Amino acid sequence: MLISEITMTQFSQGLERTRTIILPFGSIEEHGHHLPLGTDTLQMFSLALEASKVYPLFVSPPIYYGLCRSTRQHPGTITLRGETLKALALDLLSSYYQQGLRHFLILSGHAGGTHMAYLTDAGEEFIYQYKEAKVAVASILDLLRQAALDILETPDDSHAGEFETSLMLHFYPHLVQGSSAREYPSFPRPILVRNKRRFWPGGVWGDPSRASADKGQRFKERLVKGMVSLAQRLETFAEASDEI
Repeated sequence: MLISEITMTQFSQGLERTRTIILPFGSIEEHGHHLPLGTDTLQMFSLALEASKVYPLFVSPPIYYGLCRSTRQHPGTITLRGETLKALALDLLSSYYQQGLRHFLILSGHAGGTHMAYLTDAGEEFIYQYKEAKVAVASILDLLRQAALDILETPDDSHAGEFETSLMLHFYPHLVQGSSAREYPSFPRPILVRNKRRFWPGGVWGDPSRASADKGQRFKERLVKGMVSLAQRLETFAEASDEI
C-alpha cells in the first residue's frame, strides 16, 4: 500500500492488516556517466513496491535526498547535512507512529557510511522514545550481501557498477545511458581530502560492463524475498528484557 495513493479510509483499513511500513530513503547523487542522479531512490522505491505486492506492507513515498559525502563535488549531487537527515527521519517515524504504525523498515538505496550512521542514530533514538516501536535500518548493499551476493561477479562492487546498473536495466532501462568505465575510488584513508573528485573522477565503484537486465531481475527477486523476510523478523522480534 503506497501511502500517497490511498485514501484515509483505505489507510484505516490497511492498519487492520499490518502495522509495518517501509520508508525508502535514497539520494540525488552522481552515478557515473550512464545512470540517473535518482538511481538510489528509484531502485529502493521500486523494490519496496514489489515487496508490498507479496506481503502486507505500507510503503512511504520515497525520500529523495540523503547525505552524500564522497560525491558532493560531482555534477548533480545534492546533499543534506547529517543533522537534517536525522531530524527528517525522526519526524517521519514519529508521525507514522502517531498514525498507528509500529514496525518500521528504514531501507536506503544510498549506502554511504555517514548517511547510514545518521539513519541508524535516528532509529536508535526513536526506539527509546516509543517503547512499542520496532525499527530495522539497512542499506541496499546490506540486503545484497544477505540475499544475493552469489549473483554478483564484480569484487567489491557497490556504486553505479554491476549491481546498480543491472537493477536499473531491469526497472528503468530507458534511463540508462550506455555504460561507464570500470573504476574504484582511491581515497588516501584515513586522511580526509577536500578535492574528493580527484580521487574518484568517474564516480563508479565497480564494473558496469558486467550488468544486464536479466541479472537485475534476479537481484530484484532475491532482494524482495530478503525484504519480506526482514519485515517478518521485525514483526515477531521480542527483546528478552527492557532492563539494561
